[in-house]
This record gives sequence, C-alpha cells and structure tokens, in this order.
Amino acid sequence: MKFLALLAAVPATVVLFFASQKTVSAQYGQPPPSLSIVVEKAVGMPSSDKGEAAAATYVDNLSPSDPRFRPDQTVYFRIKVKNTSTTFLNNIVVQDFVPFFIRPIDGPGSFNAATRTITFPAGDLAAGEEKFYYLKMQLVSQNQLPADKGLFCIINRVKVTNNRVGDEDSAQFCVEKEVVNLVRVPSSGPDLAVPLFAGELTALGIGLYLKHKFTN
Repeated sequence: MKFLALLAAVPATVVLFFASQKTVSAQYGQPPPSLSIVVEKAVGMPSSDKGEAAAATYVDNLSPSDPRFRPDQTVYFRIKVKNTSTTFLNNIVVQDFVPFFIRPIDGPGSFNAATRTITFPAGDLAAGEEKFYYLKMQLVSQNQLPADKGLFCIINRVKVTNNRVGDEDSAQFCVEKEVVNLVRVPSSGPDLAVPLFAGELTALGIGLYLKHKFTN
C-alpha cells in the first residue's frame, strides 16, 4: 500500500520522461555490423603482354571464341580483394589454386608444388578498402599439353578467407596448340613435288595478302 501511494505521488511528467527515453533508445539503436568480403579473379588478354602484369588488359573469362594462348606463352592474372563489410577485417589470407599445364613465375606468396597452391597474406582491410595482387605464370611446352586436344580451356580458382568470412572466384582462359604442317612427297617421284611446292607458295601468298588486307 505504501508503494502504491508513493507511485501515485510521482508527477506524471516524470513517468512520461522515462517512457520516452526507452522509446528513443529502441528507435535509434545501432544495427550489428555486416560481415562480407569479395574476391575477383581476372585473366590478362593474350595480346596485352607488355612486360608488366599491371599493364595487361584484364577480363573475367575468355571463351574458346576469344583470343587464345599458345604453348610457352606468359599468362597474367589479377586478384582483387575488397572488404564489403561495415567493419574492420583482419588476418585475411588468399589461396590461388594453380591448374595443371601452367606454372607460377612471379607474384606474392609461396607456391606449394604438392597441392599446387599459392598462399599469401592480404593483411587487414578497413570497411570498403580493396587491394590488388598480380600473378605471372607460363604455359608449358607443346609436348607437355594433352596430345588428344588441339583446343581446351583452363580454369584458375582463387579463395580468400579470414576467421569470420570468405569468398571464391575463378577465371577461365583457353589454349590452342600449334599445328605443324608436314609436306609429303608423292610416292610417284620428285617430279610431282615441284608443282606441289609451287601450289604451297601460291596459297601462302594469298594468305599473306588476305592477312595484310584484314589488318589494314
């Protein structure tokens, strides 16, 4: 009874003040921070080799109808890591899974030949911050490529993680083996080989003319 009497004695303005404070706290409370990270893998165009990875022209993927790489050719890759969270992310690690028929030449981290994995730290990223990394690799020689495939495509995958979040991406490029043409001498003798050779020169001349006309 004494408590009820005391409560009745409290002015109404004080009760309204505490009620309004509780409503404001609920309305303006901060949401929990989002956690997300994005990694993007891109491959350099075969015709953009300017001696430096950063100078290459990069695309997400190359299909069989796009420009193709040749045996022994250099292939550049670009990795972009971005913190798309609303909070700080630390201890970020990048893993690049190197496919067969290509070998690492230059870039960050260390290469484990047993697992064919390049691993390197990306450090810490503030909210919205991004970093770029470049890898230089080289295709193997023609005799080390699949004997039953003249044209085939390779996928290079990358993964980024820390102790709370992660992401993956990949880039595809295609390889065309060199075709070696052998001119066979007919079994009837060398007399027919002369016109055959002349025909080859004529075809070659036409091909050079068309190529010159196309490029101009």
